[in-house]
Amino acid sequence: MSNNNTFDLTKALPKRTASSNTQRAYYRWVDQFLVDLVGMKPTRGDARIDRMRNLPISHLLPIIQPDTLKTWLNLLVDEGHSRQGLDQARASIVTLGELLADEDLISAKLLEQLKYISTPSVEIKPTKITLLNREQLGVLMNSARDISTSHNQMLRNSVTMMMLCMMALRREELSAAKWGDIQRQGDKVVLTIRSDGGAVHIPSKLLPVLTSWRNVIGVPEGESPLIRRIWKGGRIAKAGLSPDGIWLIVKESAKSANLGHVSPDDLRRSVAGGLRDSGHEIEEISKLLRHKNIIITERYLRRIPKQN
Repeated sequence: MSNNNTFDLTKALPKRTASSNTQRAYYRWVDQFLVDLVGMKPTRGDARIDRMRNLPISHLLPIIQPDTLKTWLNLLVDEGHSRQGLDQARASIVTLGELLADEDLISAKLLEQLKYISTPSVEIKPTKITLLNREQLGVLMNSARDISTSHNQMLRNSVTMMMLCMMALRREELSAAKWGDIQRQGDKVVLTIRSDGGAVHIPSKLLPVLTSWRNVIGVPEGESPLIRRIWKGGRIAKAGLSPDGIWLIVKESAKSANLGHVSPDDLRRSVAGGLRDSGHEIEEISKLLRHKNIIITERYLRRIPKQN
């Protein structure tokens, strides 16, 4: 199935599935995997079959990793793929991992780690994407403070909404963030994203609010959650706020501000689309979104309507 340099997926895959439709679907996802993570050109038809016969092992092994698979699946969520499509994308890469393990090209331990990666949740999105301009993002951030019923909740909501609106974070990333992930790099303060290891610059306007939030918590340990639950009466819990809890803050803030249905993904799109429409270079946008290459960013931006 393999030589020293390439792996023949067309010979190996029938061991796992005899369905020609499933095989074609897996070929498409493996091809997309290479396009998104290695920067290879997309293929179709005979060219895709030829690629599947000669998958470059030197390109495959560095990206057949659990963290890489998780990051890629999240990118597909950003692009609006359905849960069914995400399940199939995951299955195609896990199956590829099984076939590579059969040839002793990856370890059994690595294969188990790949299998442990689950399909990310998919938001139920409105038919029409809600895009906010800069002024509306400001209104939303103010609304997050206004809906608070205690000082501590006001600080928590402010940090949450400012990070979403200024840093284009996914709600899962913000929910997973720890205090130890905030570090100084030169003259900048950055947040390290646990899912992909990327670092996002924390804007200077956010730092005073972040400091105030830290002060009311006390001296948080490095592995303690950045965004916390708030009990009735304003007491800060030790437990972190879930992704759904972050979504609820966005939902209630948008409702209070009369902005309609707004999701955390809409905020990420709004930041990216606003930067594009104001003339920022795509490389800068891609760095903020932490995409693996410009091709992913181009495809992501094509799905975002331009605003007047």
